Amino acid sequence: MGQGGERQVKGEKKDKTDKRRGERGSRGMEGLAMLRQLIGQVQELWELYGSPPHYLHHHHHHHQQQLQHRPHYQTQQHQRWCFLDLDDNSLDNGYYNLIMRGGKSSDLKTVENYKPPPTKKSRRERNREKLVETVGSTEIMEQQIWKEFPEDLFEAVIARLPIATFFRFRSVCRKWNSLLTSHSFSQHCAEVPQGHPWFYAITHENVNSGAMYDPSTKKWHHPSIPCLPTKIIILPVASAGGLVCFLDIGHRNFYVCNPLTHSFKELPARSVRVWSRVAVGMTLNGNNSTSRGYKILWVGCDGEHEVYDSEKNTWTRPGSMPSNIKLPLALNFRSQAVSIDDTLYFMRADPEGIVSYNMTSGVWKQFPIPAPPHLTDHTLAECRGRILLVGLLTKNAATCVCIWELQKMTLLWKEVDRMPNIWCLEFYGKHVRMNCLGNKGLLMLSLRSRQMNRLVTYDIASGEWRKVPGCVLPRGRKRQWIACGTAFHPCPTALA
Repeated sequence: MGQGGERQVKGEKKDKTDKRRGERGSRGMEGLAMLRQLIGQVQELWELYGSPPHYLHHHHHHHQQQLQHRPHYQTQQHQRWCFLDLDDNSLDNGYYNLIMRGGKSSDLKTVENYKPPPTKKSRRERNREKLVETVGSTEIMEQQIWKEFPEDLFEAVIARLPIATFFRFRSVCRKWNSLLTSHSFSQHCAEVPQGHPWFYAITHENVNSGAMYDPSTKKWHHPSIPCLPTKIIILPVASAGGLVCFLDIGHRNFYVCNPLTHSFKELPARSVRVWSRVAVGMTLNGNNSTSRGYKILWVGCDGEHEVYDSEKNTWTRPGSMPSNIKLPLALNFRSQAVSIDDTLYFMRADPEGIVSYNMTSGVWKQFPIPAPPHLTDHTLAECRGRILLVGLLTKNAATCVCIWELQKMTLLWKEVDRMPNIWCLEFYGKHVRMNCLGNKGLLMLSLRSRQMNRLVTYDIASGEWRKVPGCVLPRGRKRQWIACGTAFHPCPTALA
């Protein structure tokens, strides 16, 4: 090789050496800049939380010892911080070499506070921690608050518990279990504002046992009421104050029961022998409590009617139907009666309208109100003193659930809401039938056809539609078909 070739090779080696030096220098400057930034953050922490512990020093020799013994350093009880002297010349030698040996800036993590990587806890561990916290807080509450809690406030507090929670609390002690028969506790329950009603329903598969739906928890309950007769079919027809009124399928015998506590009464036989179908309504003598008793009215299409008073435990005939009310009444038995204060409202089909009866004055009235066109399976409802109408509106092959409100000045129905269109698409081209299970502020609608079985609720006050989970018997899988039902406000102290 000639001299020219040797010079060329030496030149290439020199260029490569200079390039490596430049890359090494740039990496070093980058690492030094990151190290300075980290040191600045640590100094800010020092100024924020005070001086470091006495066993930390600024000398470079101590820093290296701490880095070498990092496993022991991590197990110390206190957090140990490393601080570097920016004016120390050893920075360019010791820590620069540390960065260069690693080849990556990630080695700077050795001077940070060590934090173990987060581990995802199982659901069982999270629930166990919550239980421990709850138990600990309960013990503190017992020592500091519950020990000094006034006795007269216990009933007021327990009366405001959710119904399901109250029945769990009954097992705490005999005193709490005896609250059901306490007159003062009954008064506290009457003072609590009523929430959404529950629904008592009868299914096609089990007509002798009912099911209760709690809309707050979206759960079905299957109570066993041993006092109700099992040899005949009885249907829920009305409710008031936490009590449900039942009538046998032969329209002969009445029963009143509290589905929560199984308080039960079979009403005496009626003085009028009416075997035809009757409409039934129920009201309270007081505001929201059964302490002052209740009344039940039945009325037939021929105008015969009687009133039962629980205080007297007898049926009475208030009189005959006024002559201005056309007979027969042609009542719409698919529609349950609506009670507002002490007045009951029944729907009639011919002529279309409403018939009312005041349980205090004993006065009958009728209101001819034409129903909206193309309407089927319609029933009355009420919310905060307003009378509403819910039914199926069918045009051609399209079907929709609509809500109307009665205008008191014009006595006409005005549409105020309807089911969302995306839900109504499921009804297209199907012969749908509807049954309204409850008409007290929260409606439960059973919509069914040969290919469909749906349960939905409608909150009249908020205008909210919700789907209801299927009613399945305990230890069963088959979804039950709802035959009929009624709404009732759950009250643990209501006595039949």
